[in-house]
Amino acid sequence: MHAVETVVIGGGQAGLAASLHLTAAGRPHVVLDRGRVGERWRSETWSSLRLLSPNWCNTLPGEPADRPDPDGFPSAAAFSAHLEAYARSFGAPVREGTEVRLVRPFGDRFEVLTGDGGWRAEHVVLATGWCDRPAVPDLARDLAGDVHQVAPKDYRDPAGLPPGGVLVVGASATGVQIAHELRASGRDVTLAVGGHSRLPRRYRGMDIFWWLAATGLLDRTIDEVPDPRLARTEPSLQLLGRPDHRSLDLATLQADGVRLVGRVTAIDGHRVRLAADLPSTVATADRKMAALLDRIDAHVDAHGLRGEVLDPEPVATIRPPAHADAIDLRAGGIVTVVWATGHRRAYPWLRVSVLDDHGELRQRRGVTPVPGLYVLGQRFQHHRNSNFVGGVGRDAAFVVGHLLAASGGPSWEFATTWRSSAPARPAPRRHSCSPGTGCVSC
Repeated sequence: MHAVETVVIGGGQAGLAASLHLTAAGRPHVVLDRGRVGERWRSETWSSLRLLSPNWCNTLPGEPADRPDPDGFPSAAAFSAHLEAYARSFGAPVREGTEVRLVRPFGDRFEVLTGDGGWRAEHVVLATGWCDRPAVPDLARDLAGDVHQVAPKDYRDPAGLPPGGVLVVGASATGVQIAHELRASGRDVTLAVGGHSRLPRRYRGMDIFWWLAATGLLDRTIDEVPDPRLARTEPSLQLLGRPDHRSLDLATLQADGVRLVGRVTAIDGHRVRLAADLPSTVATADRKMAALLDRIDAHVDAHGLRGEVLDPEPVATIRPPAHADAIDLRAGGIVTVVWATGHRRAYPWLRVSVLDDHGELRQRRGVTPVPGLYVLGQRFQHHRNSNFVGGVGRDAAFVVGHLLAASGGPSWEFATTWRSSAPARPAPRRHSCSPGTGCVSC
């Protein structure tokens, strides 16, 4: 049994951000990961996946704000390689291939048991992320046995699916991206649409993330929202990271030939019953998008940016088709169902009384009610971008600052100075890209 001051569980961007701050403070710790650094980016994503946020706002603690190709979107493979290089850059004490099997109290410390031994520590930082396990609904068990089912973490590319049509369930970022890719490969694709957040990739010539940062929405805290639980479970943004900065939403999918239907409500073998809510779902998403675009326009006027950015671009209209009560998968030639229905968190190895009635970690700004136990990388942990690559460093600084103060270490102000590595907002600029990319803003 090893002894160390702090055990960080998870070697993704959240765990490495915590490790950077602990290393800078000279505090002994170890980072444990069941696979390699950034394992989920390697083995639980489809081949064409790119980050939804541009490079300029993906800065991790200690990295320079000026990044190569600031308006580009790195692939999942490139980003996992970047995380490896980041870990090497400050000598992160990562133990790869170390699966955590149990975390439990041990006196006034914690015991962390793994497949090859264990650790006793004063502090444990849970950095296993928000996208832990696919949230496949129970009704999936009612599908006929000859229908192929796949969760996004097991989907790689269209060639990996049986020949035939595909029903994609879920219209947030993952669902629309997979539906788009499958349709581009020549598949007949039906998309069952639930709640979603629609935004254009670019607005007034700028990436939507620039506007989210400029208007302060990425810095909004959980204390400023009326319903914290609703904020933490809101759908992910319907976006796609591509060199041509094309928007991806229901309108573009519909134009490409994807069939749109309502939510899946029940399944009986090959028959999939659908809700009659597609028009209202679309209207709700469009209303929220319009409110955000109005806020951006008000920001342009208030800050005198009309000469720096473009005029508002038109937003395509979605025309919901006539309602279908159900789909007959066999008659429609649909042989595969992709469950793009979000993620859930599970902590079967955590034997510490810190979960709420929904199975989520109880925490405030990453500090749990159990002294010495912390968490990082949660959705809207404190700020709107807490689980974004470029936002996790701010929470890591807070958590490490609290950890140091609780153990009689350096002052709180010392730890928070590392916030200076947060990504800077670029000056307003018109977009430029390489010739021939077909960029929608050029």
